[in-house]
Amino acid sequence: MPINLDPNSSKNSKRQDLYGVHYEYDYPDGMDLKPGHDAHDDLVDLVMKRAQESRRNMENRYDSWNAVDRTLTAYVTPEKEKNIKDANASPPVVVPMSYATLETLLTYMTTAFLDNPIFRYQGLGSEDTIGAILLELIIDTHCRRAKVGLNLHTQFRDAFSYGFGVVSAGWERKLGKKAVKNNTGFISSISGLFKQTGVERLMKDGVVWEGNYLDNIDPYLFLPDTNVPITEIQKGEYVGWIDRDNIMSLLGQEEEDEDMFNVKYLKHIDGTSALTKSEKDERARQEGVWRNRDTTTETSPVDVVYMYCNIIPFDYDLGDSEYPEKWLFVVGGDTVLLKAQPLGLDHGDYPVGIAAPDFDGYSSSPISRMEVIYGLQETMDWLFTSHVANVKKAINDMLVVDPSLVNINDLRNPGPGRLLRLRRAAWGRGVEGAVKQLSVSDVTQGHMKDTTYITDIIQRVSAASDPLQGIMRSSGERRSATEARDSRSGALSRVEKAAKLMSLQSMQDIARMFASHTQQLMTEDTYVNIAGRTEEELREEYGADTRIKVRPEDLILDYDIVIHDGLSPGGEPADLWVQLYQILSQNPEVGQQFDMVRVFKHVARQLGAKNVDDFQRNINQTQVQTMPDEEAMMEVERGNLIPMGDEIQ
Repeated sequence: MPINLDPNSSKNSKRQDLYGVHYEYDYPDGMDLKPGHDAHDDLVDLVMKRAQESRRNMENRYDSWNAVDRTLTAYVTPEKEKNIKDANASPPVVVPMSYATLETLLTYMTTAFLDNPIFRYQGLGSEDTIGAILLELIIDTHCRRAKVGLNLHTQFRDAFSYGFGVVSAGWERKLGKKAVKNNTGFISSISGLFKQTGVERLMKDGVVWEGNYLDNIDPYLFLPDTNVPITEIQKGEYVGWIDRDNIMSLLGQEEEDEDMFNVKYLKHIDGTSALTKSEKDERARQEGVWRNRDTTTETSPVDVVYMYCNIIPFDYDLGDSEYPEKWLFVVGGDTVLLKAQPLGLDHGDYPVGIAAPDFDGYSSSPISRMEVIYGLQETMDWLFTSHVANVKKAINDMLVVDPSLVNINDLRNPGPGRLLRLRRAAWGRGVEGAVKQLSVSDVTQGHMKDTTYITDIIQRVSAASDPLQGIMRSSGERRSATEARDSRSGALSRVEKAAKLMSLQSMQDIARMFASHTQQLMTEDTYVNIAGRTEEELREEYGADTRIKVRPEDLILDYDIVIHDGLSPGGEPADLWVQLYQILSQNPEVGQQFDMVRVFKHVARQLGAKNVDDFQRNINQTQVQTMPDEEAMMEVERGNLIPMGDEIQ
């Protein structure tokens, strides 16, 4: 049965549960946002109508996503498993080909993007050079503390599994107790000066942590404006998602967030949402998060809808502006408004990043790579399952028995040394006519060969070929090194295409949002390490210190984002670069036309040395080396030394 998305059904019953309930709240800008009042209910209706519209359209994709989930998890429903056992049949075989394909693609993406640093910046002018370096170091610190790499990995996985992956970019500021040093002592009666006698440890209220973070949004719970393409979500009138939370967590958030209110009202209603009860959302039931409203639990789950809407504030008594503004609304349990505030971000965009490597430019929910190969995966599963069933049938002893001549009970319990009793009618006749073994031939011998063909097609479609997986073919014609290299390069180029698209989509947007958040919201001084490729520039500015303090005002600059090219270290043929480096080294006239240090670094990265910059010697600390004039002249002739003047010293 279809999900009931009627806003006037369960929602109205929940509103009735709040009649007579009252808590004291100070609402922003003097608004009356108590549940049951017109201003409150109008905003809830605004959010829920958009959420229901989006959910209704996105539901059309759930069946296909569920099929992909089954291939990736080898999930068998309890009903199907019971039927198999009751029929004494062979269990279905799910060949993890889709899983292997997905893992190959994810391995490339994580290698390409989860470098150190993940996001890179450069100043627009010379005066912005140092500021851009500091901005990059600060954001890299945020990424490591918030484990942003894990969120990006999940986004990549969702993108290849469901057609798109979504993350929400935010700024977190946690308050708490910090350990500080306090000097102990006394005031001298003679000098009037403080005499220190020791140091004690005190706990002081302050900012424990502040910085950028990412949250993953489950595609099953994503609520986009389906009237715009998935890659143009910023043009939509709204974008939102459903978050599964609980009363205790929300009460804690309300205490820390001055813009949050009305959480206490959630204690009086069923906090689950009609939006999460879609029967098409099979994964929810598989993962054990399917919620039965009739089940009594010790916890209080709450489904929370987060919705960014582009609205005219005047129409909802939220201000005098008659032009569109982006606002954030949060609704709990389909009924209670928990937050209503302007976007308030300098970059002015919905803080959402979307990666869609296989998008067509028009769809609000493009077909994923795992969906494209699903039919082939299903065929391969059938070939394996039927082959296993046939083999099991062939190796089992199937007998044709004349029950008038043989005691059936003796055949049902076979074993070594057991007696087979013949009936009187068979005495003296033998058992040839009484018992005969049924011959079963394997009619599925060609299935294994067919799976090889399907594997090849899957690899052609997905670009996850054997060379990309690091697998050498064990059969067939031997390929030359050049042929193998060309094959791998071809597969890499197709994966690089997906990486470049995701770089232009999500990675670029996240980098821009992180930088804007840092410039706008950072309040605390932060220490960063001087190391790596920017060490020389920083030491020229700050001296010999290994750690420097970055103040918020140090990040006032104009910057550009260094867009990732989607290449993975080792993606290019390293052997060719090694040969090129050798040619340049042996030909001084040609070598002088190239930056040999940069060529060496590129060769090192292709060989897998990501941190080669960490070993570069600081030019300011380079020791002067001397050698005899004759040796120096020979090195000049070889092209290894370049004279600094007319004479070699």
